[in-house]
Amino acid sequence: MRVGARQSDLIGQTDLLRIPSLSDLTGCDIFIKCEFQNPGGSIKDRAAKQLIDDAMERGELKPGMTVVEGTAGNTGIGLAVVAKSYGLRMLAVMPNDQTPEKERMIRLHGGELMAVDPVPFKNENHFYHTARRLAEERDDCWWANQFENTSNARAHYLHTGPEIWEQTEGRIDALVSVAGTGGTIGGNSRFLKEQNPELDVWVVDPDGSGIYEFLRSGEYVSNGGSMTEGIGIMRLVDNFRQARIDHAVNLPDQDLVTLSRYIRDEDGIVLGSSSALNVAGALAAALRKGPGHRIVTFSCDLGERSVSKLYNPEYLRGRGLNPDPEPIDVLMTRYRELGDKVLEVNWNND
Repeated sequence: MRVGARQSDLIGQTDLLRIPSLSDLTGCDIFIKCEFQNPGGSIKDRAAKQLIDDAMERGELKPGMTVVEGTAGNTGIGLAVVAKSYGLRMLAVMPNDQTPEKERMIRLHGGELMAVDPVPFKNENHFYHTARRLAEERDDCWWANQFENTSNARAHYLHTGPEIWEQTEGRIDALVSVAGTGGTIGGNSRFLKEQNPELDVWVVDPDGSGIYEFLRSGEYVSNGGSMTEGIGIMRLVDNFRQARIDHAVNLPDQDLVTLSRYIRDEDGIVLGSSSALNVAGALAAALRKGPGHRIVTFSCDLGERSVSKLYNPEYLRGRGLNPDPEPIDVLMTRYRELGDKVLEVNWNND
């Protein structure tokens, strides 16, 4: 049991939880790393702490300054938590189409929020470019730059990956993760592959992201869109360059409805949308690998942050999704037949 002197001291050392229902159905042990246990309620707390720790060590960031970051929500919450612990201020620039739950949490933790219209990355008013400009215009601001600042991946290389290795006693056959900034999959896959080069790393991509197509053809092309927030990207960033990836799969939002309800009803685990996508990928990996394997993925944040989208029938219908889940055996049959839709890749960007 830990005793912290401040909130940020409690980041990390999250539990590993076996999902009974899917483990029993597949004959594999499917685990989630419970990142919702972090003080800010998500895996992004880890990146937030490492970003700030490293910047303060370099002398770029000093008490009283303002951390500025463009965020889909969870990184902004994590930075607000850590900033408050360190005597810093926080300004989050966020698209105004994210869940109101995340907006409220940034403010509750003492952060300032600037909501902007969602626009393509090439538009100078994109939240990423807006945050960079705001930080560059003021001497008392520091831009966290979570996409290109490799302190993000370093947090997982130094901490999350070693935790998984210790918790599994080195018995892990596959790591499954979505990718947004690339920090989680970058740092974890690099550390765990160093321990076991035979580890099978899967990246799971939602509709509207170009990672799957990039790994297939070298070009960022996407189709459709997804309700998952902060997941997927349309450009190659430095954190993702660190990833070591063996398989890639694209899965639709409708599957998140099915799996989130099934896990909730069978196991009492409430997943957010990105976590449900992770678990969908873990299920696909388990069915492809066959019984007897141990698979780890991430429960990225508190499921309650997806109430207004993933668990909102009206929202789902508005996106052309069916709020009623399909039978789990039907979904599993489809996953067994993914075939060459699961890319075999060798992403090792050394």
